[in-house]
Order: sequence, then C-alpha cells, then structure tokens
Amino acid sequence: MPGWNHRMINLATRRLLALPLLALTLGGCSWFSWLPWVDDDAKVDETKPAKLEPFEAEVRVSVQWQRKVGDGLGKKYIRLVPSVVADRIIAADGYGALAAFDRFTGKPIWQQQYAAVERTGFGVQRLLDRRDPAFVSGGVGVGEGLVLMGTTHGEVVALSVADGSELWRTRVGTEVGSAPTTGGGKVFVQTIDDRISALDAATGAVAWTYDSQMPLLTLRGTSAPVFDQGILYSGFANGKVVALRAENGEPMWEQRVMLPEGRSELDRIVDVDARIELDGGSMYAFAYQGRVTAISRREGRPMWEQELSGYLDMAQGYGQLYVVDADDTVSAIDKASGEVNWQQSAFARRKLTAPLAFSNYLVAGDEEGYLHVMAQRDGRLVGRRKLGGKGLRTQPIIADDMMYTLTNAGTLAALKVTLN
Repeated sequence: MPGWNHRMINLATRRLLALPLLALTLGGCSWFSWLPWVDDDAKVDETKPAKLEPFEAEVRVSVQWQRKVGDGLGKKYIRLVPSVVADRIIAADGYGALAAFDRFTGKPIWQQQYAAVERTGFGVQRLLDRRDPAFVSGGVGVGEGLVLMGTTHGEVVALSVADGSELWRTRVGTEVGSAPTTGGGKVFVQTIDDRISALDAATGAVAWTYDSQMPLLTLRGTSAPVFDQGILYSGFANGKVVALRAENGEPMWEQRVMLPEGRSELDRIVDVDARIELDGGSMYAFAYQGRVTAISRREGRPMWEQELSGYLDMAQGYGQLYVVDADDTVSAIDKASGEVNWQQSAFARRKLTAPLAFSNYLVAGDEEGYLHVMAQRDGRLVGRRKLGGKGLRTQPIIADDMMYTLTNAGTLAALKVTLN
C-alpha cells in the first residue's frame, strides 16, 4: 500500500510466510480449496457474476433476423430501448445513428445520422467525451408521428417516422435522462435536473415546465414520464412521484415513495428511476434503497409497500409485478396485496436488464449477453440463449409474438420463444 516503508513490507512478508503453517494447523485440508482440482462448494467469488447452473430447458429461443445499428451503446451505461411503430421497429446507437427496419423481415426502411459526434472543446465533460463520445442519452420515444431522441447536451430531436427526416429540435436545458413520451399533442421530456418539459409535438415549442427539488447526489438517469387519460405520472430523485395535468403541468398530487435516511449523501439516495406502471385505478413505483409502492391514481394514497431496492423498469403480468432489485434478484409481487410470491436469485452480480413479461414468460438479459427466460407463474428457469454483442443493457420488447433485443454492440435481433 502507498506509504509503507521497506521495514513494514519486510515485516508483512515474514508474517505472510507463517500463514500457511497456521492455516494447515487450524483449517486442515480446507486450506487447499483454492487449488482448481479441490472441490469446495462453499467457495464463492462475490466479485464475479454468478455461475450459470444447468437446468432442463422447456423453451427454445431462436433468432429470426439480426441487423447492425450504428456503433453500439458505448460505455456510459446508456440504455436505448427500441420502439415498434406499426410494421417497423426503430433503434438507435449512442452516437446519433438511427435506423428503421421492417419488424417482420429485418429489411432496412431508412437510416439517419441526426447529429455528429463533437470532439472539440475543453473541460471535464469534453475529456470524458473524448474517451467515449456517446451523446444520445434518452430514446427511442415514438408517438404523434414522431421518433424522439434526447441528448447529453440537453436537446430533444424529433424525426419523421416515415423517412427519418428531422422535423424540429429543442433545447430543454441539461441532459435528457430517459426516452421522451407523447400524448395529447405534446412531447414530455424529463432531464437529470428533475425537470419535466412539455413541448408542442408539431413545433417543439415549450408549453410548460415542472421542477422538483433535487438532492445533492442522485443516480444517473431519470424515470420516463407516463401519459394516460390526460394525466402525466413520473418519479423523481427525491423519492417522490407526482401526477400532473398534461395540458398545463398543474400538480394534482404528489406522494413520497421513500424518505431519504442515513448520514451520508450516498445513504440518502432514493431515486425513483424506474418507469411508473399503471393498472386500472392503481399505479406502482419503485425507489432505490427504498421500496415498491402501490398508489391510488385518484388520490395519490399508498395502498401497500414492499421493501426492495432497485432502479430498473418493472413489468407486470399474471396479476404480479416483476422487479429486478439491486442484487439482481428477480421478485414477483402480488399486485393486490404486495406480498412476494416468488424470487429467483440465480443471477447475482450478472447486471440484469429490466424484465419483459409476455405470454407465460418473463425475460431478462445480462452483461455477458445471455437472455434468460423464466416462467411467470413460479420463476423457474425455462430457457436461455447467448446473444453476445458485448452484453445486454437494454430491456427486451415484444410485438405480437416477436421479441426484440438490442445488444451493447448495436446488434438488433428479432427472436421467437417456442416450446421444445
């Protein structure tokens, strides 16, 4: 360690030489458990992804087609989930490339480079950009005939779904932290300073803004606003969720999911970064170092709480809410009672993506490029497919019976899950 002198190093060396004899005396043969030919079931390297155990596969994941989209997602933990519009799927990379494909065949429809990577300038941020100049941070949003992207420079860019041509761009301040949302003739954008901006979908003009008090320390990224029946719902870094009138930004109610606790700013991080889930008169929010909470949409009143910590988007199906927590454990929570019905803990330290629920299955990817298929009913593993592509960070999506994934290297794949 820095600061040791030679005497201290020599003393440490002499003490280390005595360790094997002490270990043999106290631990017997267990001292040899580090040797590759010695079996030790209790030995677990808690710094590496959990080893994938064999299981009896019940389904097969087959690739229907693959296409390359730009240069991938880069190293800034950007997650750009593709979007489906009618007969096409639209995906982007972290460097301004955007492409539309026929979602059934993978045939290219249009490709666009809507902005160039900036490599000039000074300052800490620019130095980081030289190392990895990815600048697309929020996308892909679709709606109102638009494809919408947000950047680290605080720009929202709207392109035509038909041909990818740029229609307008608007600066909203600081970095856009999630995919823009549309509804009621407006585009809603949330930036990392906890501001929501409503833009006119036709012109990009700012209609209104809503600001929330921001803590000193937050997670990277934000919740994506959710529009439904004229109301906009979103979560914030202070641990609260709000309901706003989409027409004018007027707050209807706000509710705290988690109160910041602890002595350090790190301990007090309670971001609600996961996208709000809606179901009838209920909504569900998920806070880091906090809990999953069910809230009445009408009054903003909490209905139940379940202690869990995470920041990835949730999924729902079979009357359950599916969450991936900070330990990469997948939990199924009963939406009516808040009770945990099952947990799958086989993916420790594998850095799972947000889950996708469809048919009878729950799917999530990991940083090594594996796609894992679980049964919604009990969480058992029923299928697995290695996709590679420098791992998976973005949530899979579904359209009809076709599943789509975008790897970190920028490979867009169409997949089908079928019984063996």
